[in-house]
Amino acid sequence: MSEREVLNMESVDFVREARLLLSEINLRVKAGERWALIGPNGAGKSTILSLCGAVKHPTRGTVTVLGHRLGRVDIRRLRESIGHVNPRHPLRSALTARQVIWTGATGTTELMPRWTPNAATRERTEELIEALGLASLEHATWPTMSQGERGRVLIARALLPDPALLLLDEPSTGLDVAAREQFLSTVDELHRSHPELATILVTHDLEELPTTTTHAMLVKHGRVHASGPAIEVLTTERVSSCFEHPIEIEHRAGRWSARALSGR
Repeated sequence: MSEREVLNMESVDFVREARLLLSEINLRVKAGERWALIGPNGAGKSTILSLCGAVKHPTRGTVTVLGHRLGRVDIRRLRESIGHVNPRHPLRSALTARQVIWTGATGTTELMPRWTPNAATRERTEELIEALGLASLEHATWPTMSQGERGRVLIARALLPDPALLLLDEPSTGLDVAAREQFLSTVDELHRSHPELATILVTHDLEELPTTTTHAMLVKHGRVHASGPAIEVLTTERVSSCFEHPIEIEHRAGRWSARALSGR
């Protein structure tokens, strides 16, 4: 695994409407690491992810993404090097899978008027369609795609500019069990085919973690509860403390499972 630093958050606080949402957040991600941000609803996971994606700026502390410190860099250009997969992607038009992927070249939700993809973008798009098994969606449009199909299309869209950092914000939202497993297999294969790609996945469900997860951060009340190698962080004791409820954690064949314990 490379020692190249992709992301560094140091002593980060985030305040909104006089409320302290994040306090003393420290996170360092190197190339090839696959992080999971886990915690209860409202813990601050998505806010941390928005800082990682240069969508928000810290109130205090520093955030350095791909060697550029937020506040001292052209944010629009920086975002072009960050892939972002959000299952709540607000697309309204009946775009095809190929057209949705093309929007990754412009960083927009809709296709830009009078914009056409160049030859390199078209070639890269076809490579991603093949790699992510999207050829069967040749004639499907966004409104007719299942959540699982949309998820794979959004991964392809995020990978179009060949980013060094990929952010996945609760990517299994709305998926049934079969679609979730197919999606996680796609993420695992992505990690194997792009060994230098760093990923950060937000979830509150340990069963949604890919087998290729290397590191984890537990977030509680806007603070880091535990952080480090996933196998050391995702333990019964630490997860139970984070969620303030007794939860038994098992790690088997590369996957985590969680079971709430009663009567304690």
